[in-house]
Amino acid sequence: MVASPHTEKFAARLRMLKDRSGRGYDRLGKEAGVSGSSLHRYCSGLSVPSDYRVVHSFAKVCGADAEELRELHRLWALADTDRDAPAAETAEKNPEPEPEHAPEREPEPEPEREPEAEPEPLSDDVTPSEVTPPEAIPGEARKPWRSRLAGKVSSRFAILATVAAVVLVVGFVWLPGRSAGGAAPAAGDRLLYSPACTTVSMGQHDACVREVQTLLARAKGKLAVDGDFGPETLRRLTAFQVLAGLPATSVADDATKKALYAQKVSMTTWSPAEVAKRIRAVFVEDPDTAVAVARCASFLDPLYVLPNTNGSRNWGVFQISDARLRDLDGTPLRAFDPDWNIKAAHRLWSVRHDFHDWPSCEAALKNTPKS
Repeated sequence: MVASPHTEKFAARLRMLKDRSGRGYDRLGKEAGVSGSSLHRYCSGLSVPSDYRVVHSFAKVCGADAEELRELHRLWALADTDRDAPAAETAEKNPEPEPEHAPEREPEPEPEREPEAEPEPLSDDVTPSEVTPPEAIPGEARKPWRSRLAGKVSSRFAILATVAAVVLVVGFVWLPGRSAGGAAPAAGDRLLYSPACTTVSMGQHDACVREVQTLLARAKGKLAVDGDFGPETLRRLTAFQVLAGLPATSVADDATKKALYAQKVSMTTWSPAEVAKRIRAVFVEDPDTAVAVARCASFLDPLYVLPNTNGSRNWGVFQISDARLRDLDGTPLRAFDPDWNIKAAHRLWSVRHDFHDWPSCEAALKNTPKS
């Protein structure tokens, strides 16, 4: 199997991290919660993990910083989209052969032409001579015909022009977005309403993204304002939408733009220290491992969001998946409540009294320093 360019770049980044760690595949696999043979396939470009959490854990045990994690997530997302590319390329290179002796097609009959409609008669006040073609009217007799007809046409155009002017005036007065007390806000006052910012989504790098980031920062969302719509902006925008009661589309659509400018949503939440303290109070049976698992999963960030390749997402401190939220009678909004999230994670832990719901982090963090 020939790896796609995106898969090659992703594998190269994994190899760089692996070489920098100075450890072998088996040891890294044990710490990251994945087999050494699987890591070897990923680093060789032979396959791409379907769950980003495996990549995240591997990068963390290799000592990747925040910037490297963001870049690795981008490369993984691109490589994952190429998962079905080889089949499509094969289909293009090997199209179905056409029959050697295709039967000649009979010429299609020309469509029958519809009879031309007779010209509509003029109004009752037009005399028969006025409907006679001008070519049939000899000499000076054409002039009265032209002048009378021109007069009637001019009067009709005058009426139509008057009606159009009235419609334009009425339309301007009742233009959508204008209120009885003032004019509609100019696009220059709110950049996201301008034609240049019709959509703002993952992968963009422009002033529209910078505006979204600035508004998220004003809402107390912690992120860099650099004009680059990457994984960090994706997570913060998705969290903002959930907190605002909007569909989590992860793009700055019209409803999201309105909520961003309204500045009624606060993304203020618990600090990592507060999160760790609460985890220790709930996971009295194994507080150190619980804190380590949460730090691995979300960096102890209550508003952390991680998308999966199948369209689902993981939410909050313990990165509870959509499927687990349904089992726990929860929602993304509830998952962003750190107290609810920690207690829900403890319910999952209580099933077997272990961290089997976080296989990557459990294996990776056995040797993590205690908090």
